[in-house]
Amino acid sequence: MPSRTDLRPAAQTARRALRLSALAFSALLWALPASAFDTRARAAYILDQTTDTVLLAKNADEAIPPASMSKLMTLYVAFEALRDGRLTLDERLPVSQHAMSYGGSTMFLDTTDRVKVEDLLQGIIVLSGNDACAVIAEALSPDGTEAGFARYMTQRAKQLGMTQSTFANSNGWPAPGHLMSVHDLAILAQHIINDFPQYYPLFSETRFNFDGRAPSNTQNRNPLLSLGIGADGLKTGHTEEAGYGLVGSAKQGDRRVIFVVSGLPSKEARADEAEAIVNWSFRQFAKKTLVHDGTPVAQAKVWMGREPTVDLVPEGDLTLLLPAMSSDDVQAEVVYTGPVHAPITKGQKLADLVFTPEGMGEIRRPLVAANDVPTGGFLVRVQTAVKVLFGRVINGPEGAM
Repeated sequence: MPSRTDLRPAAQTARRALRLSALAFSALLWALPASAFDTRARAAYILDQTTDTVLLAKNADEAIPPASMSKLMTLYVAFEALRDGRLTLDERLPVSQHAMSYGGSTMFLDTTDRVKVEDLLQGIIVLSGNDACAVIAEALSPDGTEAGFARYMTQRAKQLGMTQSTFANSNGWPAPGHLMSVHDLAILAQHIINDFPQYYPLFSETRFNFDGRAPSNTQNRNPLLSLGIGADGLKTGHTEEAGYGLVGSAKQGDRRVIFVVSGLPSKEARADEAEAIVNWSFRQFAKKTLVHDGTPVAQAKVWMGREPTVDLVPEGDLTLLLPAMSSDDVQAEVVYTGPVHAPITKGQKLADLVFTPEGMGEIRRPLVAANDVPTGGFLVRVQTAVKVLFGRVINGPEGAM
């Protein structure tokens, strides 16, 4: 008699197409494709953070000059240092000749200054201070130089999943090889919001006047903060090569949207585009609970189990984002590698529920076992062996299950 290993079927990817009523299972084949928002930006990425739904992606993974938007990476590393006790908010840092030499947007620091970390952070966020970034960089760099800090930024970015980011400096000053994608910038914004909620309110500050210097340079350049549309961050950017860009976020009700645009021709175009994105994201989509926790969606075949199948259910309530004009019927596909070998534990991930909305990327949500399925007893094993052997006799060795 063949060994038990010989009797096991080859694992196969099982796919089951579903057509479901929106009343019972409102899933997400959008009536409006992502191209319904025709952005003028060279690159753009819009994410509904609450449901982890990408609403738009245009040249999202292209590595392009990020200008001052890359200051968000310097801020993230500084926040980590504060969390770990390597910096304190009231600590005063010296200003080097190198930091003082930066032009563009600055805090007008000089080498006689010793500046509190809290002021430097506000100077970076509100005033986009190139000099403030360099001060932070030199304080945290492994070798005390801004170049060394940039190498660390690049390494840390990769660890955070930012695969298209390479830094040559701390502030986005034009330099060969200083590049990020808008997708990476959105990932970074998510990390700042999720990992450091205690510092995130700094991004909604509209003014900062450091030591009475340059009273005409005290206003946050983020054009959305004063519009009353829930905007609360994050960072603008502009160079001649990069054009005008913005990493933005807005929260309305229990939804948060994060977006990145780059390559716009003017400040006015950036402001108009950003406001249009926020309005489109919140007005054209609505969050709905589509399948409640414990509701079976499909079944998976079980190998050598006390039961021949197991119900597949969502992992908690399945909440997705629907467009305002979505259809009532949707298509989805359950994908799993089966049959699934017993024993199976309730809550064990067994499958994915896959949607492919028109004009958007594939969206997957996990399906888990609704209940335990123990390994079958002696009789189950004998019956399974007979079925397998009978199938091999009829179909040959290649025809077994």
